Amino acid sequence: MGMLAAVSPMRQPAAAQSVAPPARDTSRGGDPLFKKRDALMALGFAIGTVAFFPLDRRAAAELQDSSTQANRFFKNASTGVELIASPGAYVIGGGLYIVGRLGHYERVADLGWHGTEAVLVAEGVTSILKGTLGRARPFVTADTNPADFRFGAGFGNGNRSSFPSGHTTTAFAAAAAVTAETGRWWPKSTKIVGPVMYGGATLVGLSRMYHNRHWGSDVVLGAAIGTFSGQKVVQYSHKHPHNLFDRVMLGTKVVPTADGGMEMRVSIPW
Repeated sequence: MGMLAAVSPMRQPAAAQSVAPPARDTSRGGDPLFKKRDALMALGFAIGTVAFFPLDRRAAAELQDSSTQANRFFKNASTGVELIASPGAYVIGGGLYIVGRLGHYERVADLGWHGTEAVLVAEGVTSILKGTLGRARPFVTADTNPADFRFGAGFGNGNRSSFPSGHTTTAFAAAAAVTAETGRWWPKSTKIVGPVMYGGATLVGLSRMYHNRHWGSDVVLGAAIGTFSGQKVVQYSHKHPHNLFDRVMLGTKVVPTADGGMEMRVSIPW
C-alpha cells in the first residue's frame, strides 16, 4: 500500500528571501521625448527643404544629362541601393525579428521590430503628405516645373506623389533606428554605424533623383521625416517598455513545428 505525503517547503528567514525588483517604469519623468536639439534639427531640415526649391530644376537637369545617364556604374548602383531601401528594409527588418525570436536574441528582435516600426511610421506620414500636396514628379513636366503642386491630387495618382520621397524616408528611418538601437548597446558604435547607415540612405535619395522620380527638395524632406521617425520610435519604445506594440511583437514566439516549418505564437494583452 503506497503512501502519499504532502511536503511543504521550508520557509526561509525574511532576511534570506530575495524579491526580484519591479521593472523600471520609465514612462513618467526622465528625459522628455522631444528636446531642444530636436527643434534645431527640424529647423535645419525645414531650411534645407525650402533652400533647395530654387535648385530643384538645376539639380534635375544635371542628373538627367546624357553623359550622366549613360554611366553604367551610376545606373547599376542606383538600382541596387533603391532595392535595399524598398523592399529591402522590410525584408531585413523582418528577418532580424524572426532570427531574434527564434534564437531568443532579444537585442536582435528589438532591432528588427523597431527598425520596421520606424519605417511604418515614416511611410504613414509620407503617404499623407504625398497625397495631400500632390506635387508632380520631375518627368511629368520634363524637369521644368518643380512648383507644380495640386492639393489632394496625390491620392491615387502616382505621378503626383513626389513630395516627399518615400524611398528616402524609408532609408533614413531604417538608418536612424539602427543607429539609435545599436548606440544603446555600444555607445561608441555610432561613430561607425551612423556614417555607414546615413551615407547609404543619402545614396538612396540621390538614386531617386538620378532616376528622375524626385526633386532634390523631396529628398531633403524625406530625410527629415525618416530621421525623426527612426530616432523617436526607438527612444519612445525604450522609455515606455510596456507599450502595446512592443508587448505584442516582442512577446510573440516563433517556434519550429514537427513538419519542419515555423509557427508564430502571439500573446495579445487583454
